[in-house]
Amino acid sequence: MKHSEEIRQRGLWRRPELTALSLLTALALHSQPALAQVPDSLLPRNLSPWGMFLNADIVVKAVMIGLAFASLVTWTVWLAKTIELRVARSRALRRIRMLEEGNSLMDATHECDTARDAVAQLVLSTAREAELSDGIVDDGFKERVALRLERVEAAMMRQISRGTGILATIGATAPFVGLFGTVWGIMNAFIGISESHTTNLAVVAPGIAEALLATALGLVAAIPAVVIYNHLARVIAGYRALLGDASAQLLLLISRWQRSRGVVLPRAAE
Repeated sequence: MKHSEEIRQRGLWRRPELTALSLLTALALHSQPALAQVPDSLLPRNLSPWGMFLNADIVVKAVMIGLAFASLVTWTVWLAKTIELRVARSRALRRIRMLEEGNSLMDATHECDTARDAVAQLVLSTAREAELSDGIVDDGFKERVALRLERVEAAMMRQISRGTGILATIGATAPFVGLFGTVWGIMNAFIGISESHTTNLAVVAPGIAEALLATALGLVAAIPAVVIYNHLARVIAGYRALLGDASAQLLLLISRWQRSRGVVLPRAAE
């Protein structure tokens, strides 16, 4: 009433814009003491990712450290498997070109005598079966060679695929691990609200931000793991096709020798 009388006395009612401004100023002055003041000790000092990590709960910190380690493992596996697959693919292509040139199995066996790559193992396995069969080339020999090649190919695929399973595990579990850290952090944020007896956003927001940081790290670890796993799966499938081509070339060599007479198949090197 006092402010209304002052406005009426000064004639501000004739100027609507000044009247509204004066009313808002008066209301702000009267309502200012009613606002809850947040103690400086409750306000966050550093809201950077590193600062939020340092201020987080021990459980949330453990979740973040685990997710960071999982991300490091993901990129390490990608680098190691990329180099391994590139070298293996290069050697397989070189061996396949050698078999496609029409060389005999004896020449291929001598060239692969000391090698340990996948195609060399296929050649040596074929020569070993020829030794066990006493050089007799028939339909049964071809079936036994095909079985040996299939087993060697499966063994080489298990070896080249080693380490990729962890990428699938990280891609599937990292989001849920980050979600666990977020749930735990939000629980602590609500506990802090009850202990500080205030619902001011400046007090609540830092705890929620720290909790959401765990989910962000979970996505950072999971998304590259899934992408890298799918990429390596495609490359490994292409490498398996190369081993299949090498096996087909060996069976073709055996078929040519089966049509020839007086040809002695090589024995595996001892």
